Amino acid sequence: MHRVLPLLACSILLSASLAGCSAVDSLIAKAKAPSAPAPPAARVELRPTSGYQVTGIVDFSLSGDQVEVFAEVNGLPPNSIHGFHIHERGDCSAPDATSAGAHFNPGGAPHGAPDHGEHHAGDLPNLKADGDGVAHLRFRTRALTIDNGPNGILGRAVIVHRDADDYASQPAGNSGPRIACGLIEPEVNTDD
Repeated sequence: MHRVLPLLACSILLSASLAGCSAVDSLIAKAKAPSAPAPPAARVELRPTSGYQVTGIVDFSLSGDQVEVFAEVNGLPPNSIHGFHIHERGDCSAPDATSAGAHFNPGGAPHGAPDHGEHHAGDLPNLKADGDGVAHLRFRTRALTIDNGPNGILGRAVIVHRDADDYASQPAGNSGPRIACGLIEPEVNTDD
């Protein structure tokens, strides 16, 4: 009997500590679980330029120390590729959107691919439309900020071009006419 009590006590303590470990493990698992995408900090409603039917939404959100860009663009020719950039002015008033100015380029860099080498801060990956003429893009960059600072995008424009960006031709990648334009505006939280 003298040996049974210590064994019983050890068994109870072990069960209690395992239950505690289980609760800790559960908290750790929740902390490691992927979280839902951050709500957008800025949003663009793309509207077609004269003679085109392209529309869409572009969201900008913070993801750690990067800006995540998510785009869904409709009305593109099926299976086509299109230049996609942030331009220096948030002005889509001209029928061809030339009022948005040149690519956003606060560092004075040459035009280039956004995933390597020098490039404009506003150089984004090409949009690739599927068989239904819809393009989806998710891209992260450290070249932009969602504010009015030197690399800030608020108040600027997003442009979709008719042709693919070749990422070599200067100063803008030879991506042709502007077929959609939208102003980058802070997202308003309506949950409050």
